[in-house]
Amino acid sequence: MTGRFVVLEGGDGSGKSTQRDLLVAWLQSSGIDAVATLEPGGSELGVSLRKLLLDGGAIAPRAEALLMAADRAQHIADVIRPALARGAWVVSDRHVPSSLVYQGVVRDLGVDAVGALSVFAADGLVPDLVVVLDVDDATAEERRSPGSDRMEREGDAFHEHVRRAYRTLAEAKGWTVIAGAGPPEAVAARLRAVVEPFVNAESAPS
Repeated sequence: MTGRFVVLEGGDGSGKSTQRDLLVAWLQSSGIDAVATLEPGGSELGVSLRKLLLDGGAIAPRAEALLMAADRAQHIADVIRPALARGAWVVSDRHVPSSLVYQGVVRDLGVDAVGALSVFAADGLVPDLVVVLDVDDATAEERRSPGSDRMEREGDAFHEHVRRAYRTLAEAKGWTVIAGAGPPEAVAARLRAVVEPFVNAESAPS
């Protein structure tokens, strides 16, 4: 079986981590080798970079973008490519789209500039599928843990800007958007409906 790379995106409180775990469990129950991971922090080096990015003090926007790129490059080298090479599916909570939104749009570094940095970090790797979990502001605020990391401590205006940027870039970049509100299993069913054609394509006779 060919490995597939699926990325779940959305603002804080959109349910990415929950849906990643539910999707990986469903894939595994279907007999597919599947790996759950995240950015930042998906590699050994990434754990340290995540602490710098999310648990430390203020970081200049360009430094933030470079740290994210470093985390991504190591994550791809250590986790994603090896898993794909053995035919596994990789489901990641965040990847390049997060950088385009957070650093490119919200930090105002420019989508093209951050995109070029991300292309360098990814070394040619492109997800097979990017799914954005879209929730309204009230739902996101209700789910978001207050003050749990540096990004989540940003104000309401910041998080509203993030959610708007995801909606805008999803249309421009061809990312799939699904409703992220409702019980986790209901959202998981919507996500599986998007992923199933990739599973069926793998199992179809050649």
